[in-house]
Amino acid sequence: MKLTIGHLYPDLLNLYGDRGNIQCLMKRCQWRGIEAETIAYEMDDKIDFSRLDIVLLGGGSDREQMLVCEKLKEIQKDFKEYVENNGVVIAICGGYQLLGNYYKTDQGMIKGLELVDMYTEQGEGRLISNIILQSELFDMPVVGFENHGGRTCINNNKPLGKVLHGSGNDGKSGYEGVVYKNVIGTYLHGPLLPKNPQLADWLILHALQKKYGEQTELTPLDDSQEKEANDYICHRFLK
Repeated sequence: MKLTIGHLYPDLLNLYGDRGNIQCLMKRCQWRGIEAETIAYEMDDKIDFSRLDIVLLGGGSDREQMLVCEKLKEIQKDFKEYVENNGVVIAICGGYQLLGNYYKTDQGMIKGLELVDMYTEQGEGRLISNIILQSELFDMPVVGFENHGGRTCINNNKPLGKVLHGSGNDGKSGYEGVVYKNVIGTYLHGPLLPKNPQLADWLILHALQKKYGEQTELTPLDDSQEKEANDYICHRFLK
């Protein structure tokens, strides 16, 4: 078995170590004997989504999102088809905002990819905190770090999780992130996946099942260290 991961515009969308998410996916595949490769796409590259099993859209500043905005219009149709065909996507912070219809900032309107019916508008001040979620997708809490000025409304879509500590999508709803088909969008940096092995495996499993059939299963890994780190964070902030 083999998975191909597409990393979109890592030269611009790579805040807070988001590149570590790629390394985590690669290692968790390789430890199981699953062949894995990553293709990094720069601004001038043509993206063939038919080659990709997982797509990472990382975090970037408002300025960097402005820079990729026009490029995203060129790939929107193919990206939308990939998503609707149950392609696996993990989108972090700025990438999360770009999944939606638009991101309204003080500097202007950033048109999104319209992959998920949601939108983001800049709010007063930034939401900065360690953050812990309870997600029905996983046994372990989801942990990470958030730092965003945007407030995201996911409309009628399913959130990634309920906020136990931190601000989440808008600091008011009590929820964070979005899940649509095989797409997960979230504000959690850190990077996200090394801290949350179950989330990483969710992406890998759904990619394998799409490619090789629903009966595909993952060999368990020894995640005792990851669980210990997760427990430490939860005990620290959920006293």
